[in-house]
Amino acid sequence: MLGRVTDPRASDETRIDRWLCAVRLVKTRPLATRSCEGGHVLVNGMPAKPSTKVRAGDRVEAVIGDRTRIVEVVRPIESRVGAPVAATCYVDHSPPVVPDADPGIMRIRGEGRPSKRGRRELERLRRTADS
Repeated sequence: MLGRVTDPRASDETRIDRWLCAVRLVKTRPLATRSCEGGHVLVNGMPAKPSTKVRAGDRVEAVIGDRTRIVEVVRPIESRVGAPVAATCYVDHSPPVVPDADPGIMRIRGEGRPSKRGRRELERLRRTADS
């Protein structure tokens, strides 16, 4: 599998939709194509069509799910490889993931309506969160 990545006859550029799928930033190539067509992918600051070529040193910014990924292309590959190999094909400059604020108390599904004591605790938590 590593031979496909380090093949000396391999091209020095590849399509952005194939590259995004090959390095496992998106799950499927059609998803990468839709992201490009929707304007969610930038290559060197310019909107990218699915056929835009990327080379080593290019900077790719992609909104994937609810997260912005900023990566620098180290090696353009076309075929999907394993995660450890894919991680060597780019340098990640993405901002760190900020976890959502965890509420102090959560309802448990199927427990029904909260008791009077539970309602008072919820109100107390809401008041302290608003302050």
